[in-house]
Amino acid sequence: MPETVTPLPDALEEIARDFADLPPPERLQLLLEFSEGLPDLPEAYASHPDRFEQVHECQSPLFLAVDVDDQPADDPGARRVHLFFQAPQEAPTTRGFAGILQEGLDGLTVEEVLAVPDDAPYRFSLGEAVSPLRLRGMVGMLSRIKRQTVLKSQA
Repeated sequence: MPETVTPLPDALEEIARDFADLPPPERLQLLLEFSEGLPDLPEAYASHPDRFEQVHECQSPLFLAVDVDDQPADDPGARRVHLFFQAPQEAPTTRGFAGILQEGLDGLTVEEVLAVPDDAPYRFSLGEAVSPLRLRGMVGMLSRIKRQTVLKSQA
């Protein structure tokens, strides 16, 4: 019996297709573009490093924070997740992974974020372009995003 593959959210699926459509050397260039596109931290986060959790699986120092909107009275299922990342400019691979997750997950509902399959980082066709150790960093980011989403949505 064939194994079923859990679909990615639309934005992540589009990013995965963009990577798959490129030859491996050009995938690194696209990853660099995601690195450069990682948004700066808003002041509320930049001045509060205590709000971040370090992702130790990353080879470069990466910190992330997750925020979940308050529950709207008109639609309790519409609580949105917001992601914030802090990584040095000289860590383009790590920043690129963060940029992918930020673009693909930020603004999704709690349920949508929690439904992202754990193997999502392996669906970006980056296995030929970066080492398995690097990909493990992205897996660690996703794991922490999901864990923090659960914690913040229960608060």
